[in-house]
Amino acid sequence: MSRGSSDKSNKGDAYEKALALLVRREHSGRELKSKLVQRGFDAEQTAAAIESLKQKDFQNDARFGEMLVSTRIEGGYGARWIIAELRTHGIAEDAARGLIDAAEPDWLQLARRQLRRRYGSKPALDYAERGKRGGFLLRRGFDASTVKLATQAQGLDASADESD
Repeated sequence: MSRGSSDKSNKGDAYEKALALLVRREHSGRELKSKLVQRGFDAEQTAAAIESLKQKDFQNDARFGEMLVSTRIEGGYGARWIIAELRTHGIAEDAARGLIDAAEPDWLQLARRQLRRRYGSKPALDYAERGKRGGFLLRRGFDASTVKLATQAQGLDASADESD
């Protein structure tokens, strides 16, 4: 089908392209819109295609958010990082917090696991090293209280986390 043949075929092209993207993985509505516009579809075609996909529940921002939260938690990212990423996809902060709460992550365990992966099981020998490790966790989106607990306890309580 050529894009210039008719409005209906153009809408079908946008719909088919969006559907092909969703077959590969979940996408947020904002992400789909961006990808369709990059591929030359106009705003009207894009909006109609995405709305049709939403009505059929092929595209669902909540489902996308659940997938992203799960993936990022498993990847060792903290709540602040995940919320910021969800916001780039058009998911409000309150909804993002709800998705994270529903996943029920153990932030302290995740932070400790990231420290072990990055620095091994050796405890920090001084405040400078503890600060370096804390900075690493903060950049990954963990909150300050979790970082404090994880960096103070690293090496002291490693036996409790060996079940990972």
